[in-house]
Amino acid sequence: MDSDLLHTEKILADRKVFFLDLKENARGKVVKITEDVSGNRDTIMVPAEILGDFIAALSDIKATSDEGE
Repeated sequence: MDSDLLHTEKILADRKVFFLDLKENARGKVVKITEDVSGNRDTIMVPAEILGDFIAALSDIKATSDEGE
């Protein structure tokens, strides 16, 4: 296990797997979000200090998406 890994979550969605890893390094904490589709991986890094804004934006998107159902 990575020495800088503080917490990890895994989400299965169809043929995709999402990994959400909270990590810490000398510059601070980040959430590393990785999408794995049949072995092809894409990753983004979200600084922990803006995680609240990131989650709020996702909540707004979900609310808008739910309106169409």
